Amino acid sequence: MIELEVYAPGLRDLSKILELDQQLAAIAGMRYKVDSNHDLVYFELDEPTINVREIRAIFLKLGLDPRFIGAIPPELRPKTKTQPLGV
Repeated sequence: MIELEVYAPGLRDLSKILELDQQLAAIAGMRYKVDSNHDLVYFELDEPTINVREIRAIFLKLGLDPRFIGAIPPELRPKTKTQPLGV
């Protein structure tokens, strides 16, 4: 199981929570819990069906500025097509 926690100031607004619910409902294998008292969203995923860039885009679309709490699981980091230069 993959876990991620996001702080999103402004999430206390009920309309933002409802919009977020609509956006996240389409993502398979994702469970989440909103702590509206603290502007937090706790995510659990069975497998990496989404990455942090996509999660960030969902929050930004709603006018929220997401801040990831703790280490981002490597499974959710976007895969880049570039490789580091060798020394």
